[in-house]
Amino acid sequence: MNDSAVPPGPGPAAEPDAEPGAAPDAGRDAGQTSGSAAAGGGEAPRGASGRGGGTGIEEPVTPTRGVTGSGRTVLLVTHTGRPAALRSAHLVVDRLTRAGMTVRVLKQEAEEPNLSGVELVDPSPTAAEDAELVVVLGGDGTLLRGAELARASGTPMLGVNLGRVGFLAEAEREDLTEVVERVVERRYDVEERMTVDVLVRTNGDVVGRDWALNEASVEKVSRERMIEVVVEVDGRPLSRWGTDGVVCATPTGSTAYAFSAGGPVVWPEVEALLLVPISAHALFNRPLVVSPDSVLAVEMQPEGGHGVMWCDGRRMMDLPPGARVEVRRGELPVRLARLHQAPFTDRLVAKFALPVRGWRGAPEAHDH
Repeated sequence: MNDSAVPPGPGPAAEPDAEPGAAPDAGRDAGQTSGSAAAGGGEAPRGASGRGGGTGIEEPVTPTRGVTGSGRTVLLVTHTGRPAALRSAHLVVDRLTRAGMTVRVLKQEAEEPNLSGVELVDPSPTAAEDAELVVVLGGDGTLLRGAELARASGTPMLGVNLGRVGFLAEAEREDLTEVVERVVERRYDVEERMTVDVLVRTNGDVVGRDWALNEASVEKVSRERMIEVVVEVDGRPLSRWGTDGVVCATPTGSTAYAFSAGGPVVWPEVEALLLVPISAHALFNRPLVVSPDSVLAVEMQPEGGHGVMWCDGRRMMDLPPGARVEVRRGELPVRLARLHQAPFTDRLVAKFALPVRGWRGAPEAHDH
């Protein structure tokens, strides 16, 4: 497993797209969406640091209305198992190509909807190179798959939700026509989302590397047996737990698996790392929020049996007794294209159907 590898197909937890909070395993795919977009236009360069906090500040770009797509390319990623996604894919391809843009499609995704007039590419980190956007049609699981293709090249990703909750998506299916128009006219902003880099060691040797947008989770393999772990923060031991697992999450992932495990919701502009135990049999079993520059570690104890590590519920690695998983802030962020500037609070209310009846708001100021 390495940092740049992209699996040839979706992992077990990514498709179908999952709803956060429904069950410990069901929530891992849904990440946050922030309404606070960057100050610039759609084709802004990456931030100078390249590290990706909660909200990246982009260089402004003047929106250009009515510009044709000559020389412009979009990578389209589709959940081909959804009939609505197939119909939407035809609409996107038709309208973007008529605007003079090149639409790039993964080879295995062009056959099911029978798309024509597209450029076919292999699913790899180079699939989005030189593309202006990665447009994703599906739910959060499909968006996580799109992030695997977009991250290495720094290409912004724009999601249209065809799933149930769609925290990572920027628009709904009924907004698809407007989405295509905004893409053609370059009327969108770009923000950066923090990721985590993951290192796995056995006997002191590095045996695996990976990354995650939402979370890296260490979990038990056998249903009937907990794993024994010692968690560490910044090189110091914190606690030993007999547990079903431990979730190390980003703010984006705080509404995903970490949320289902009882972790806090963290606004996406907050830079932090989360460490959330899963059903730990211990008095001290509270979720923790630490500095984004901290290094989290989970050590499998020899008597605790085997475990498994999942990154975003899509990529898996076995953990033998004695293995050590280290999680730190990712060197490369994931860039998201934004069409709206709604507060994240409003998105939480809408996605979770939270009751707000009776809210009056702050009184208006009156001149005396």
